[in-house]
Amino acid sequence: MSTKNIRLEVMQAIEPQVAGFMEDFLIPIEDIWQPSDFLPDSQNDRFLEDVEELRGESKELGYDFWVTMVADTITEEALPTYESWLMDVEGVDQHSGKDNGWSKWVRAWTAEENRHGDVLNKYLYLSGRVNMREVEITTQHLISDGFDIGTDRDPYKNFVYTTFQELATNISHKRVGQMAKKKGNALLGKMCTIIAGDEMRHHLAYREFVKTIFGEDPSGMMLAFADMMKKKIVMPAHFLRESGGTIGTAFENFSNCAQRLGVYTAMDYIEILKKLNAYWKLETVRSLNEEAEKARDYLLKLPARLERIATRMKFPEDQYRFKWVEANGMV
Repeated sequence: MSTKNIRLEVMQAIEPQVAGFMEDFLIPIEDIWQPSDFLPDSQNDRFLEDVEELRGESKELGYDFWVTMVADTITEEALPTYESWLMDVEGVDQHSGKDNGWSKWVRAWTAEENRHGDVLNKYLYLSGRVNMREVEITTQHLISDGFDIGTDRDPYKNFVYTTFQELATNISHKRVGQMAKKKGNALLGKMCTIIAGDEMRHHLAYREFVKTIFGEDPSGMMLAFADMMKKKIVMPAHFLRESGGTIGTAFENFSNCAQRLGVYTAMDYIEILKKLNAYWKLETVRSLNEEAEKARDYLLKLPARLERIATRMKFPEDQYRFKWVEANGMV
């Protein structure tokens, strides 16, 4: 049987469990938070006063902070790309007369994620600290340009990617929230913290998908994991560009900013890999073929290798001037 057919059989075998995953890791729509829970209420007579208060609190946050906030927001706003990509993964079926469990998961996950870009975008708009037109142009470019995360239609690789990426966004949003709170911005701090909580739930779900696949097809899953780590997990906004720029030109400058700020660093990347190796208990996975045994050996040695590289990495201290954020004396 071909590798593709094995993957499809595994996805079909696991599909009945997806309803349980949704119950465990997603929150009913009527119960979950909505963006309006955090933003000034436009129907309230105090709306303008509340907006003024929000704008006042935002003035204490520095240039690198706002660049990171904008890039995080744009990344969340590019959700149509992520949904369309996942809907095309092998085993995710929305065309057979009725949705299967996987397509229901993708749509429900998308619906939860959609709130993140919504609330962050509205906050940026009300804060008055960024050039919203430039932000909107970058968002449109990112959706229009699409992305290639190196997973093809392989569900194993896609679930490795989403497991890794959801934890990375959890770390980023959580630290941005901590920085905002430290500067006296309790509202933004709470907003980013609760977004980080969503990302953690989603991480735990995708992590469980991979664990379940390891039980069904250990060699195939091990090889997919190793292949993704050899390519390196790229961020979903790796094609980021500003108006007038070419694909990807803004991403490196944003990455340097996030590294400089300590929001998401090379060491975080390594720590995520360590956590995944430990949770999936790579050392004890049985029934691996020869190629998968080599893949396991590679994965177990990779964190130490990446740590040696990370200690030699240098990042520019100079602040690149993004069109999204005017300096305006910010530090």
